[in-house]
Amino acid sequence: MADWATISSLATAGGTLALAGATYGSVRSANRSARVAEVALQEQRRPVLVHSRSDDRDQTAGFADGRWVNIPGGGAAVETTTDAAYLAISLRNVGAGLAVLQGWRAHSVAGAEQSDMAWRDGVASGDAPGLEQFRPLTRDQYIPSGDIGVFQGALRDRDDPLHASLTAATADRRRFLVDLLYTDQVGGQRTISRFGLLPGDDGWIAASARHWYLDAPAPR
Repeated sequence: MADWATISSLATAGGTLALAGATYGSVRSANRSARVAEVALQEQRRPVLVHSRSDDRDQTAGFADGRWVNIPGGGAAVETTTDAAYLAISLRNVGAGLAVLQGWRAHSVAGAEQSDMAWRDGVASGDAPGLEQFRPLTRDQYIPSGDIGVFQGALRDRDDPLHASLTAATADRRRFLVDLLYTDQVGGQRTISRFGLLPGDDGWIAASARHWYLDAPAPR
């Protein structure tokens, strides 16, 4: 005689197990879909800054002390006085989201004056610089997606070692690097982009070189 109570219990257990498996698969699929949607949303907001094109329009930037500089497409402005040093770079945002500039740092490459190889190695090598090395901006600077804009920074402390370094670079027409820290419009997706500033026949040329994503795997 069949034990219908046992058969019923086994059938119930089997159904519960099948339902649990289906629920587990559904939850995994939902989590996967949520992650894909989150990544897609982030990419819709991700800014990526490079140097502007040489045929982009000139831009003018003004500083708090009344000084104005002109920045050509694909170029930069580097000017120094006994009291201050001024930097500006013409940028293009090739990413999908608004770029909000957060900080900057300028530095030379050891041996770059004597060796092109030292310059290339200094530009390309190394990990992302630490956030503590960046100087904050005193005004909000935004670069819209698919358009051009300007980074501008100034030094007004004559005792700051960078002032002397920029003065020497300007006088000797010496190439150096500028790293920019920026985020998307909600302060996420922190990115550092490195630019080489090189003396040209008529002013300075800007060239983007490296990009580091601080909150996600980098593209290289």
